[in-house]
Amino acid sequence: MSSDESLQPSDFAKLRQDYRQRTLDEGDVDPDPIRQFILWFNQAIESGADSPNAMTLATTAADGSPSARVVLLQGVDHAGLTFYTNYLSRKARELDASQRACLVFWWPELERQVRIDGTVTRVSAAESDAYFAKRPPDARIGAAASPQSQVIASRSVLEDRFRQFHKQYPDGNVPRPEHWGGYRVSPTAFEFWQGRPSRLHDRILYTRSDAAWTIQRLSP
Repeated sequence: MSSDESLQPSDFAKLRQDYRQRTLDEGDVDPDPIRQFILWFNQAIESGADSPNAMTLATTAADGSPSARVVLLQGVDHAGLTFYTNYLSRKARELDASQRACLVFWWPELERQVRIDGTVTRVSAAESDAYFAKRPPDARIGAAASPQSQVIASRSVLEDRFRQFHKQYPDGNVPRPEHWGGYRVSPTAFEFWQGRPSRLHDRILYTRSDAAWTIQRLSP
């Protein structure tokens, strides 16, 4: 075992797995990637996956610098995949500027990954209102109290703001802040990845041209 100041290839070799659960063939997938995604998502839920709606959201800054973080998927339909955040956050600023994003889902219980590229737009205020109203009271207060991504002096600053909002709205029915709402990623490409033995993984790529989807197999 390496020291606590480094990790060596031998440390990672002990973590290696040989994926053998399932296969993925271009002749078996649904011609519609949204339906294929919903099928896999439901199977992830059935498998007992922890937070199956957790997804990595990757964005780029104006200078091309990448950034990524995990957010929670809150809706899927043929218009796209929806999540919610603070419009003043770093990710929101980058989304508004580039109007592009990449999403990645990883479901180790099924040895599966899905990557989605797409264009990004804000959802309507009415849609954000409807979702915000369904959140638990403390989550609504937290969204209003947090100046997300801004530097604060200490955690007590945040806790004080939370208490102030809680005192003002003891029932938790704080109105949705104008700076908080949803984004929808409208897919232009999907990649479905199924782990296979010997690192010969299955990769099925959907790419969109106008209203049609093309399906291709990629080499691992």
